[in-house]
Amino acid sequence: MKEGIHPNYREVCFLDLSNGFKFVTRSCLQTKETIKMDDGRELPLMKVESTSETHPFYTGTQKSVDNLGGRVEKFRNKFAHLKK
Repeated sequence: MKEGIHPNYREVCFLDLSNGFKFVTRSCLQTKETIKMDDGRELPLMKVESTSETHPFYTGTQKSVDNLGGRVEKFRNKFAHLKK
């Protein structure tokens, strides 16, 4: 491989700002912040708004559009006459 043309692929800690959940994965992401891990390693830190720990799709708290007061059914009834 050529020297100096590849990004720095290393371990990066991602921090979920909504609940403090942290996970480490490898990335080329460039960050200015670092975090000291429990095992003593100092890793680059990337703060994110939502992860699989807090996103409604993964936690099972996502609401279906069909269950929101029959809005889909109201729409279908309103525009049923346009259906061919």
